[in-house]
Amino acid sequence: MIKKNFKGRCRKWKLEKCKDVMRAYSDIQAAYAERLEKGDEVKEFQCNVLLDGLEEGEYTSDFLCVKADGDFMVRECVERKFLMKPRTVKLLDASKNYWLRHGVKDWGLVIDAEK
Repeated sequence: MIKKNFKGRCRKWKLEKCKDVMRAYSDIQAAYAERLEKGDEVKEFQCNVLLDGLEEGEYTSDFLCVKADGDFMVRECVERKFLMKPRTVKLLDASKNYWLRHGVKDWGLVIDAEK
């Protein structure tokens, strides 16, 4: 999750399954986008999807995907070192609750590898 108008490093490129230009703001997000592109479980995906009306502010979810069976799944990319930070936990809970209210039950985290 990032703020809507995040000003920072951004890698942009086009992927066949991504509806728009893929914009990755972290190495985790870039790697997961490539994994989604190569895998068969997802037909298409959107990146940095605005959580409209979120009480915590204007934030985006990293990936909203349409799976091969037509169901939706959401993935949030988080660095392991931020997992237990109170603000991160609060934002991730807000994201999960937002998507549950919108009927998406497959919500999960993408975390970098342990060092």
